[in-house]
Amino acid sequence: MSDDELPALLGGRPVNPAGPPGWPLPDSGVLAALQAAYASGNWGAYHGENLPLLEEALRTTFQMPHVLTTASGTLAVEVALRAVGVSSGDEVIMGAYDYEPNFLTILAIGAKPVLVDCLPDSPVLNVDLITSAITSKTKAILASHLHGGLISMTALREAVNAKNIPIVEDAAQAAGAIIDGRPAGAWGDVGVISFGGSKLLSAGRGGAVFFKNDGHAQRAKVILSRGVQQWGILSELQAAVLIPQLMKLAECTARQHRNSALLFSLIADLPGLRPIGNFSAAISPGYYKLGFYLDEAAFGLSRDRFVAALRAEGMAFDIGFRPVHWGRSPSRYLKAGDLANADLAGRRVVMLHHPVLSGDEGGIRLVAEAIGKTHRFADRLA
Repeated sequence: MSDDELPALLGGRPVNPAGPPGWPLPDSGVLAALQAAYASGNWGAYHGENLPLLEEALRTTFQMPHVLTTASGTLAVEVALRAVGVSSGDEVIMGAYDYEPNFLTILAIGAKPVLVDCLPDSPVLNVDLITSAITSKTKAILASHLHGGLISMTALREAVNAKNIPIVEDAAQAAGAIIDGRPAGAWGDVGVISFGGSKLLSAGRGGAVFFKNDGHAQRAKVILSRGVQQWGILSELQAAVLIPQLMKLAECTARQHRNSALLFSLIADLPGLRPIGNFSAAISPGYYKLGFYLDEAAFGLSRDRFVAALRAEGMAFDIGFRPVHWGRSPSRYLKAGDLANADLAGRRVVMLHHPVLSGDEGGIRLVAEAIGKTHRFADRLA
């Protein structure tokens, strides 16, 4: 056996010596938008043409009547929760496995997170457990799509409609996803997306909030009002680069969907690595971090060593989120039952960053080759 056949961690040649693709990818539409904004002189304006154009495009794409842009996705979540009436002393139901700032945002408002376990095969909250988590203090449900896993929003709506509890749908990781014919982010009373630097729709920073209800939208405007203008709004330059990306969102999502399906098929026979994702005629995921469950015993390698080995091969893998209750005082949250599946996700989830999914089939085959190589040498890597 030559040294080149060994894993990179054992001195071999990396499968992808150039490393994972950067983000954002080169985009002629974005470049043209930047040049046009510069030529017009509106790139530094408080009130230019690009932000209204972006908001109208978002209303059309996400099929929601009201849109507000914000300085970050986290601010968008806070505005959404406050707009539906969450305040100090209230309770907000959320998944125990979620993006940590969502948990901290609920606390920042003065409310109490009520943690619900996730599904056994996906880290998104288990809709079947929602009803048992509702109390007289419940003011909202924060529902996050994560790692290619999508919440059954039809079932969630059916579970809470009669109780008149607002749903805040966090689609920051699922821009472009379709659930039963509607965009992710358009199922909640309020929807949220992010324009963070590593998202599929990227402006370096930023987010947007979508509202169905006129009253919620007006309350959000008041929350963000500081005298003559809204604070925490996107700039004209950010809006300019987002418009051409939004126009290609469906195309980009479809490409990532095809490539993720190819990757799943190429590694289907490997033991211990199971992809996260809902795949059916009615569901098309969106991507930010493509998630997998790693069974360390079946694969033959610890999660930390698995990630280190794949990164050495030039693949952008990382471990998943920490469940939000890990390492925190129980006084800061309530539990609606056992959180065993969230604990399992916290120990097993690994993630592949999405830029490689926007490339060609060759890049996907390199990812599969690196995973297969890591498995073949699992004993030695361990």
